[in-house]
Amino acid sequence: MKLIIANKTYSSWSLRPWLVLKQFGIPFEEVLIPFGPTMDDPGWKRAVADYTPARKVPSLVDGAIAVWDSLAIIEYIAETHPELPIWPRDKAARALARSICAEMHSSFTALRGACPMNLAWVHPARDRGEAVAADIARITEIWRDARQRFGAGGDFLFGDFSAADAMFAPVATRFTTYSIALDPVSAAYVEAVQSTAGFKAWREAALAEPWIVSVDELDEPVLTDFRPNLSRSRAQT
Repeated sequence: MKLIIANKTYSSWSLRPWLVLKQFGIPFEEVLIPFGPTMDDPGWKRAVADYTPARKVPSLVDGAIAVWDSLAIIEYIAETHPELPIWPRDKAARALARSICAEMHSSFTALRGACPMNLAWVHPARDRGEAVAADIARITEIWRDARQRFGAGGDFLFGDFSAADAMFAPVATRFTTYSIALDPVSAAYVEAVQSTAGFKAWREAALAEPWIVSVDELDEPVLTDFRPNLSRSRAQT
């Protein structure tokens, strides 16, 4: 299988199926196509179109089969590897996992817009508005509920790592990047996700990337710069 992704520093959608493949030890070939100067760059879209008619990442190519969209890819991986607990085995847990993944997929636009995924920086805490606060409250409510009901067997939402954790991984990074205060259960969960071998490998590769996407580089104070050799104003290459 080939997984087509974009910059690991910024591409939250790419992270999700990549993390599933890595955490469950499924062999695949990574094809990284760096974003152009803008998200609508025609050259980038032409390159991605070789793998998906949607002209977006991620996309999975498995022989003659092409699957795109993070959640569709994860479902395909789970269907292709039924021996792996990519979704929780328990019926009630699996129903909740699919529901919260769909909610993650379609919701939380205020948080996405105000706090784009960017693994290179940590920004100081500040008020980001009522809509963002409402998104954070709902996400952490989801996490606490899943952990309380089904998380007793491990550190993740349903005990062991599952598709749900991959779907929420980009949000976990945002909470770190933007110094968002969390309740103890949610803070421990963010730490668990970012301590996985898969996420550590992704982040290490992200910090080695030479590309800057200006739309995801907020013009605000920075507490920590994890890429000191790169200028924030450096042009996309």
